[in-house]
Amino acid sequence: MNNIELWERYKKYLYHNSTLGLMVDISRMNFPVDYFDTVEPRILKAFQDMDAIELGKIANPDEHRMVGHYWLRTPDLAPRPEINRDIKETLLSIKDFASHVHKGKILTPNGKRFSYLLIIGIGGSALGPQFVSEALRTSRDPLKPYLFDNTDPDGFDIVLEEIGQKLAETMTIVISKSGATKETRNGMLEARAAYEARKLSFEKQAVAITEAGSELDLLAQRGGWLARFPMWDWVGGRTSETSAVGLLPAALLGFDIDALLEGARLCDAVTRKKEIRTNPSALLALMWYHATGGQGKKDMVTLPYKDRLRLFPKYLQQLVMESLGKEKDLDGKIVNQGITVYGNKGSTDQHAYVQQLREGVNNFFVTFIETLRDREGPSLLVDVEATSGDYLNGFLQGTREALSEKGRESITITIERIDARSIGILIALYERAVGFYASLISVNAYHQPGVEAGKKAATFIIELQPRVFSSLRKEKGRAFTAEEIASAIGAKEEVEAVFKLLEHAAANPDHKIKKIPAKLPFNSRYEYTPG
Repeated sequence: MNNIELWERYKKYLYHNSTLGLMVDISRMNFPVDYFDTVEPRILKAFQDMDAIELGKIANPDEHRMVGHYWLRTPDLAPRPEINRDIKETLLSIKDFASHVHKGKILTPNGKRFSYLLIIGIGGSALGPQFVSEALRTSRDPLKPYLFDNTDPDGFDIVLEEIGQKLAETMTIVISKSGATKETRNGMLEARAAYEARKLSFEKQAVAITEAGSELDLLAQRGGWLARFPMWDWVGGRTSETSAVGLLPAALLGFDIDALLEGARLCDAVTRKKEIRTNPSALLALMWYHATGGQGKKDMVTLPYKDRLRLFPKYLQQLVMESLGKEKDLDGKIVNQGITVYGNKGSTDQHAYVQQLREGVNNFFVTFIETLRDREGPSLLVDVEATSGDYLNGFLQGTREALSEKGRESITITIERIDARSIGILIALYERAVGFYASLISVNAYHQPGVEAGKKAATFIIELQPRVFSSLRKEKGRAFTAEEIASAIGAKEEVEAVFKLLEHAAANPDHKIKKIPAKLPFNSRYEYTPG
């Protein structure tokens, strides 16, 4: 197509909503002219499926639970009055708690204001708060956030070293629905040890966000923690940003959570429309379906041209891949579905992988995220009639054009500015797009059996470890190969796992395991050295 033809296509297919301050440009996706007519029956079913979910249908039969993150923004739509009540009461308690912290009505045990926030969680219990805090932070925020989102000892040390003596002024939020998530549990224990090492009371500076009656909830009750906030079984981790999981940290950091909820609520209302061309989430889902053949044949590359949105691709990675990456469809048929998501900010990563995007294997489609407002206030002219922001915009438009010239497809999402309202809009836009796409390909977007399988495998390794160490301690002063130890504990078939456990143990002083190296690593010998 020539530029005039592209312009006409742009005008024909552009979605624009001035109330949301949102544009979705699908003109550089190479779908045929009859595409919407062809897929209309599928998307109409997706609309019906989404209506059923919002009405309280059991959307996750594996766990026999509803899926209601949409109710968090519009509680009056909840199917039961107690859910409506719980959402509203929790929002009020979040606001009250944050206000009391900011006004100094809730203080540290030594009478000082809280100035730091340590968030402990993993997956959706960490990515949402992390993304929002990165997107909305300012130098004027009342608390400075830190994060434990792994079970990496070195990572704990880095964060705790940065906090330093300010741990006495640090509030810790532990986020886990079940309270049994090991990474979060480990982070909590590491944080508690750090508080105790400084003669501080972890419990008097700790807050729990968890399901009522969970291990964490009971622990917080017994310990007299500072506060507890609820999670509900009808909110999944990857869609929990507009629950206490995301709203409490955001409120404590001083962000406008009412505006975030309003953006999500307004976007929800728009994306309930049953007409393809006026529903931006439906447009996104259908473009994904076109690009991937409905079978994940192409990757989704997300390129936000804004530093504040640096973590948005990471946030989307979990939302999309955990929701859509499924072995079986709703009928139990093996389909191995999903869409691979990666990306980072522009124009930084034009220097990393746009070369391949333009000229290498054509196994992707791009989503550009464009923000019109560069900054609050005027910008420096760095060239004749051009600011730094003008250059950033130029690189986005240039990259979009360069990819289009080579037949590489792209979507462009445009928002007016980065603020709490627009972040709420982006979250809701993609949450519903994922729901629609899941219906298009007939998978359950709201369970994660693969994640659970990984947890089970990890649990087996952890349970194997004491048997390995016990065997060595019984033979103090003698050294054995991994094969000998595996045989001694009746785990011959797990010899590789035994070898990996021994290698890790020998590299750390904690278990007093010494390695006697051999020419070939797997012939090395290991002994217990208590001295």
